Amino acid sequence: MTPAVLECVVNVSEGRDAATVAAVGAAGGDCLLDVHSDPDHNRSVLTLAGPAVEEAVRAVARAALLRIDLRHHDGVHPRLGALDVVPFVTLGPDGAPLPPGSDLAPALAARNRFAAWAGEELGLPCFLYGPERTLPEVRRTAFRGLSPDTGPTRPHPSAGACAVGARHALVAYNLWLATPDVSTARAIAAALRGPAVRALGLALPGAAQVSCNLVDPLRFGPADAFDAVERLARQAGTRVARAELVGLAPAAVVNGVPVTRRRTLDLDPERTVEARLAQVSAP
Repeated sequence: MTPAVLECVVNVSEGRDAATVAAVGAAGGDCLLDVHSDPDHNRSVLTLAGPAVEEAVRAVARAALLRIDLRHHDGVHPRLGALDVVPFVTLGPDGAPLPPGSDLAPALAARNRFAAWAGEELGLPCFLYGPERTLPEVRRTAFRGLSPDTGPTRPHPSAGACAVGARHALVAYNLWLATPDVSTARAIAAALRGPAVRALGLALPGAAQVSCNLVDPLRFGPADAFDAVERLARQAGTRVARAELVGLAPAAVVNGVPVTRRRTLDLDPERTVEARLAQVSAP
């Protein structure tokens, strides 16, 4: 049997200091497929994959804790820590993310190994998510009724805590509104939320944003999110100003969108997990 390929989409609480982001990313070595930084969120999303991804994620974690101090952090995105979210995803032999309902065992095993290591070696409290609980549940209850699964019982002095997960592939997707009214963005996000999408309305400098995690992107993908937000925005007297893919998307998600819409939706066949894996594995 071909061993599972693992992807890890590490979210760190730094999106403004380019030197820090570069140093944290460089720690990922050949496993680093993509880095996406957002100065308003003050957050960077690092996509890693490959046979040595667990070692690469540990190196990224060390670099993040060395360089990022949460005590001096501000940004519109919710966060638990400097090394904020570390989710593992099982990929198929061709690098394609497996669909919802498929076996999470390899990702769960990697999640548990990382959380045990980070708790012991870095002194970092880690909260597990996946089959037990969702990431939003961790954010709501960490240190407020929910104790860390590994590591100290109190937040790390400079790094806070970490949510370590095992999940299926999702697409992170941001939509800017043509209004700075955050109450409109929050109302749209509330109307949009459902089993296949999580959404927040965020206030950015001079703008309002609907920030989404499309947790079942083959069923409800970027085009669906764009169209739903556009419809709700027009009902509120505004519109979608622009869209942004955060990090990478599965090829099946991009290929399922008509070519004529991809530019507006910020989708590109070169910004897929499969395409980047092919690039790094090419001779």
